Amino acid sequence: MQLFFYAVPSMMLVVFALAAYRLVARARRISRTWANGLTAEARCLRMYTTTGGGSGDTSVHTTLHHVYEFTTSEGRTVRFEEKDGPATVLEGDFTTVRYLPESPERATALPPAPGRLAAGTGCLLAFLGVAATICVGFLVLTHTIFAESEGLMP
Repeated sequence: MQLFFYAVPSMMLVVFALAAYRLVARARRISRTWANGLTAEARCLRMYTTTGGGSGDTSVHTTLHHVYEFTTSEGRTVRFEEKDGPATVLEGDFTTVRYLPESPERATALPPAPGRLAAGTGCLLAFLGVAATICVGFLVLTHTIFAESEGLMP
């Protein structure tokens, strides 16, 4: 029984740590691409949306996806998909993309906005930190309760 009260928050902490790692890695990759990447003209091949939520009392959220194709400076044709791109880019439009020569398939069509990227990453990291702190507090409280009631349990 006690294992449940330790295992669930511990697994949640692992998930929060993994999410924080992926969030920081994504921000670093995009920042590096903006700073050191090459530019190319890309064509938007497809634009579509996906929705999630909406069951019960939850709100619906919509995610905008774009599929782009461009040619690298070496002549290689690359196709990639990006979430949450600008809603002003429609199918058939041409736009500038930035990519790193060693990984052109991880290009981005997002216009450089380092402040916005830092603010968004910071807010999400703060949220994950608060959630992790709550889990640690729950673990400490659980340990204290079980330690104090050791002699009282049948």
